[in-house]
Amino acid sequence: MRKLLVVAAGLALAGAAWAHNCPAEMKAIDAKLQTKPQLSKENAEKVAKLRADGESHHKAGRHGESMAALGEAKKLLGI
Repeated sequence: MRKLLVVAAGLALAGAAWAHNCPAEMKAIDAKLQTKPQLSKENAEKVAKLRADGESHHKAGRHGESMAALGEAKKLLGI
């Protein structure tokens, strides 16, 4: 029983960590965009969509999906 409680607490804390990391990822993307990076029109549109999707997923509590979208945007930006 004790092991089950420890695992459950660990999972709850891991979820909270993901939730708090999404805003930091969005902030990093926004900071990079402020520097006006050289992107093709296609990639600039992809980054904007991925950033918006990441925020939308975060607000809906889907932090794994948020981090995936934001990670892809960061990859396109080279960060």
